[in-house]
Amino acid sequence: MEKQGCFIGTAGWGIPSRYKEEFPPPGSHLERYSRHFPIVEIDTSFYKPHRRETYERWASSVPEHFRFSVKTPKAMTHEHRLVDCHALADAFLQQVEGLGGKLSVLLVQLPPSLPYEPDIAGGFFDMLSKRTKARLACEPRHASWFEAEAEALLAGRRIARVAADPAPVPAAAVPGGWAGLAYFSWHGMPRVYYSDYDAESLARIRQQVQTAAASGAEVWGIFDNTAAGHALGNALAVDAVVAQTPLPSPLVGEGGSARQRREG
Repeated sequence: MEKQGCFIGTAGWGIPSRYKEEFPPPGSHLERYSRHFPIVEIDTSFYKPHRRETYERWASSVPEHFRFSVKTPKAMTHEHRLVDCHALADAFLQQVEGLGGKLSVLLVQLPPSLPYEPDIAGGFFDMLSKRTKARLACEPRHASWFEAEAEALLAGRRIARVAADPAPVPAAAVPGGWAGLAYFSWHGMPRVYYSDYDAESLARIRQQVQTAAASGAEVWGIFDNTAAGHALGNALAVDAVVAQTPLPSPLVGEGGSARQRREG
């Protein structure tokens, strides 16, 4: 059983040239990234499948404490719209389970046009939960998902609702659903995926993270503003502060902090 902790990372593990000195060779970009951060979100799985052997290779190239979140395919969320996804889920999970015990979270990002329908939502999440030991996080973007009924469905099935920035509705700015996992996705503002977060915004993000951690949740914070290469710098700035906060960590034994483990 993993304990609570507070972990920062990015969507993907690209290393822009301006950060190459902080992530020196040897090793692949993922190996170099994993020497600084304890988590990563694989988002390319949303667009295309990866072979199981690819996931196995990624898992073998990172430290034992490292964990992955993987985004579910758009075929399930955007094309099938959560309906009749059994075969798609089986194929996806056969691939992603190549990560073994380093697979921690499956991220289900929904299209803005998909409203909350209890029978469809409940059926989909029940189907997926029966097939995986990974925890589930859902990033809805239609306003109906932020009403009490949807919140209760997610919480009752131990599914975390992602806190998104920018938030499609005000309630989307804070984590919801299952309280055991607080998952943040910072997509960049004002231009989604492109904008850098300024110092004031990063201070706000640090406060969000620390507030969520103080509630007892395990916190995952993912910077997704990767299009212009800002995610890595933003993650470094937040991680430098968060890693100094004395929180218990699922990625570390009794002997030290997350920062000590990563630098050891």
